[in-house]
Parts: sequence; structure tokens; C-alpha cells
Amino acid sequence: MNLSGRQAFHALALVAIVCTVQHLARGQTDTMNSPGTRDASTRAAAQSPPVQAFAPGDHALTIRVGELDRHYTVHVPPAYDGRHAVPVVVMLHGGGGRSQGAAAETGWNAKADAVGCLAVYPNAMARDPAQPASFGRNPQLWNDGSARFYAADKAPDDVAFLNAMLDDVAAKFSVDARRVFLAGFSNGASMAFRFGAAASGRIAAVAPVAGTCWAQPLQVARPISLCYIAGTADALNPLEGGVPQLPGASAQVRGTPKPPVRVSIAKWASAVGCPALPTTTQEANGVRRETYGPGRNGAEVIFVTVEGLGHTWAGGKSLLPEFMVGKQSSKLQATDFLWDFFQKHPACDGKPQGRGAP
Repeated sequence: MNLSGRQAFHALALVAIVCTVQHLARGQTDTMNSPGTRDASTRAAAQSPPVQAFAPGDHALTIRVGELDRHYTVHVPPAYDGRHAVPVVVMLHGGGGRSQGAAAETGWNAKADAVGCLAVYPNAMARDPAQPASFGRNPQLWNDGSARFYAADKAPDDVAFLNAMLDDVAAKFSVDARRVFLAGFSNGASMAFRFGAAASGRIAAVAPVAGTCWAQPLQVARPISLCYIAGTADALNPLEGGVPQLPGASAQVRGTPKPPVRVSIAKWASAVGCPALPTTTQEANGVRRETYGPGRNGAEVIFVTVEGLGHTWAGGKSLLPEFMVGKQSSKLQATDFLWDFFQKHPACDGKPQGRGAP
């Protein structure tokens, strides 16, 4: 692949982040059930002030989880008054990204303004928390259960962080606990799989986009619905699995091979009691939709593929050049589609059941 100097610089940056995301770390400790998770969330809830009236716009917030300060941003819509409970959409950025980028790429802020929900953007930890975060040199990465990113003694407890963050949001804002939804992109999608399963008692529905469910085996305490979106031309998250590569390049990016996307779909479908084969299939304008279900408590799994879409958010904006991540597509407006999916899937049994995994 012949690249200009500028393209080569960007390509090297992408290789650095993908290599970091795929293979630099060796092992991790599963902290999903650690006592620290419960303690961090309990402290966050106890220390949070009463529900406040926040002005419309973005609010950067910080909580203490274990020995670390963790950060997240809440976008408040103009209609929010602090008196009426509103839905929440949590959006997890991709590897090397951050909250501001996730908002810009997906358009969840505009959607929040239009429908009156809170859009919440957590920040993952940088690999070296003592140094400034950097996309290529010190990326912010979710501990998604894959053992790709962190040594065991340095793995952040992101399940504890997200639980504590939701406690903090519920203490500071007026939240409809039956309508707390979780979305994620790439590494953030993999974390959405992990946290959605760990916290199925407080998440109503999950929407991973272009990520992998690494849990083996996957266990979901309460069956909740899932919608997965993938691009047919995503070389960094190949539909058929394998080692990621730069779009259009012949050489693979060194790293851990990914399983076929359908393996992740099958895991969730099985965990929530859906049939192994789709019950309905629809296809139009290059968008294919398979629906599995219903499963237990009416849960369903929806698998959507978008023809020609690369490693980007369908209908959104890509912050990286096309030669790194592939083509964008407007065949599907992912944010609108996922909001419609979320509205059809509040807490399955009609009430929230607490925090899920401790």
C-alpha cells in the first residue's frame, strides 16, 4: 500500500492503537464480582447531592472509584426540569476515543434534545493514567473482558466505574429507572456486552455497534433485549472474524483474531432464551435485519448489517480518515434506529431490579 507522508503518519497511528487494543496486554483479573465494585457504587450514591436542576448543555462530572478519579459527561436536553423522570442513554466510546468524540460521531446530543433524554458519555482510563491520554501513544481503553489491553495488576474495574456512574447520575438527575439504555462502539461495544450482562438488573436494553462479546460463557441474570449493528465492509471488525486489517490493505494488523460476529449474536440469544435461528428477516436499501425471539420475558435480539459500511457509526460522522476505517454510509441512521429500538424495550418485567452484579 503506497501512502503519502501524511497518510503514513495516520496509518502508523492507527496501527499503534489497534496493536494496543489487540495484543499488547497479557491477561487480566476479572473484577466483575469484586467487593470494590459494590463499595465504589455505594460510596458514589451516598456522597452525591440531591437531584438538581441542571441547565441545558454538557456537564463534566467526576467520581472517585477505588484509587482513581473517573470522568463522564452528561448532556442535558432543554426540556429537562429536574422534576420529571427522563430516560438515559449511556454511550461508550471506542478504543482511543473519549466522550466528546463519541458525542460528535453519533449525534446522541441532538437526539437527546429532540426526545428529552439524558445522553451520558463515560471516559475509559488511559493505559497509563499518570500520563495525558493520546490516541496513538496512550489510548483510553475499556477493560472489556478480552484480556487484550491490561496486565492483571493494572486492569481498571470498569464494571465498578459504570455502576458507580449510574448511581451518581440517579442521585444528581431525575432518572426513569425503567429506561436506562446502553450503547457502545468498537471497544465500547465490547464493554457494552460485558456491562449489559453484569448489570442486567439496571439496564433495560443494550446496543453494541461493531464490537465483540468476549465473555465465555455469557451469563445474563435478567433477560434484556439487544440490538447489534455491523458494516459489511468493516475490516477492523470483520463479519466473518479473523485478524483486523486496514481497509484496502493486503497486510493484516497484528493482533488477537476476533470471532465471527454471529458468535456474539448467538451468545446473547442463547443467554436470554431466544431461538438459535432468526424468526424474521427483512432487507431493504442495503440494510438487512434479523430478529431472534421472543425469549424469556419477551426479550429479543436484533442483528443489523449495513451494506458497504466500514468501521464507523452508520449515519454519523467519522473522526478518522476513510483509508483507516473504511466508508461511511447513510443507508441507516443508527442513532434514530437505536432510539426506536430502546423505546420498544423498557425494563422487561415492568420494573427495575437493582444494580445487577455486585
